[in-house]
Amino acid sequence: MKKIIQFFKESYAELKKVVWPGRDDVISSVKVVIISTVIVAAILGVIDLLLFRGITALF
Repeated sequence: MKKIIQFFKESYAELKKVVWPGRDDVISSVKVVIISTVIVAAILGVIDLLLFRGITALF
């Protein structure tokens, strides 16, 4: 039981050392993720459409 209590104490001490990102940093990171996700989805959609049309043209 002592090891478990020690683990939680050490974990709490390590969490105090963490520098958490600010609101502006989080918002800008979320924007980057959303924009990059939309771009990748659009590229994959175009590739899928081209492959589909190519295969239907062959058969």
